[in-house]
Amino acid sequence: MGEYFSHFDLVEVQQTFYKLPKLETAVRWRGQAPNDFEFTLKAWQLITHPPSSPTYRKAGMKIPPEKEDCYGFFKLTEEVREAWERTREIALALRARVVVFQCPPRFSESQENVQNLRRFFREVERGDLRFVWEPRGNWQEETVRLLCQELDLIHCVDPFEGKKSLYGWPRYFRLHGGPGYRHSYTEEELRWLADLREGEAYFLFNNLSMFKDALRFKEILSKHG
Repeated sequence: MGEYFSHFDLVEVQQTFYKLPKLETAVRWRGQAPNDFEFTLKAWQLITHPPSSPTYRKAGMKIPPEKEDCYGFFKLTEEVREAWERTREIALALRARVVVFQCPPRFSESQENVQNLRRFFREVERGDLRFVWEPRGNWQEETVRLLCQELDLIHCVDPFEGKKSLYGWPRYFRLHGGPGYRHSYTEEELRWLADLREGEAYFLFNNLSMFKDALRFKEILSKHG
């Protein structure tokens, strides 16, 4: 962690998506970081993903068959409410400003899914947290823009997938490697990415060479002005 803190002032915690750490672990992370260091985090998958998702198996989580309909897709069940409260507890311990809700490709535009989104984001307690929504299913741009405006969400995209952020500030970009997770971004790609910055913006690398690419991008930004 020390080397990371010496190079960057921001990290997106991925672990919280798979399985939440203990509260004391989050407190320790916060205590080890510089005061001005920022944590963002992904919301627990119990909120966004159904138990059929392979990410549950990756996390070693087994949901009883009779409870499978109680999780994922923003259904505001007792189980999902608890998953949010526990996610929020970790966010507060990290003094995070941003929580990212990344959705599976199967979560596409439908009347039921829109209703679930509306109910969840209207009813859960957020306090001062900013909510970032990364839809990866089939959604019409106008639907995404209107929902983000209505529910006070920041639309998150990977710009290398040909998508543009439709609503919310600051911009929040998650970079998954373009053509693939093993892809290392070229200087030309990183300079193009730097041109997307308008004021405050988050750029989070999520590819195999994320550390090196983020360092190179930071250097480009310093020259970019």
